[in-house]
Amino acid sequence: MSTTTQTQQSTQTGGNWKAGVVGGIVGAIVMGGLVLAMNTPTLAVAIPSLYTLAPPASPGLGLAVHLSHGAVLGVVFAGIVDTLELESTVSQLGAGIGWGVVTWVVLAALVMPVWLSAVGSPASPPLPNFAPPSLLWHAVYGAVLGGIYAAVADQI
Repeated sequence: MSTTTQTQQSTQTGGNWKAGVVGGIVGAIVMGGLVLAMNTPTLAVAIPSLYTLAPPASPGLGLAVHLSHGAVLGVVFAGIVDTLELESTVSQLGAGIGWGVVTWVVLAALVMPVWLSAVGSPASPPLPNFAPPSLLWHAVYGAVLGGIYAAVADQI
């Protein structure tokens, strides 16, 4: 009589989504700090207005919404890292900055003004809204996301 032992190997696809969540949340915290320091109404009115949570102004609600967006976009970033097979810290950091710029162009400059207008927000910016401070905020978000992702992807 013989016995056979089989080993199953788990293969992860889609990148490390947990690292994407962690990087996305930390990036959103850092970005949120910059937004609060540079333009509080963006975080206190515009972001919560997306879900009709403002007015009145609420930096806490804005930060909660912003952190959830950061987490979701971090998971998408993990998928991008996997799809492009980016393995080095430098490539993941660069991809993070690139992802931050893409989110600025598509989400902040194009989607957000339309969305805010659709919900009747008093914080509706013009379309398109290519505001340089917002580019800085999103690039910093991406840099932190990419750096944190690279640091923790092999550990969680």
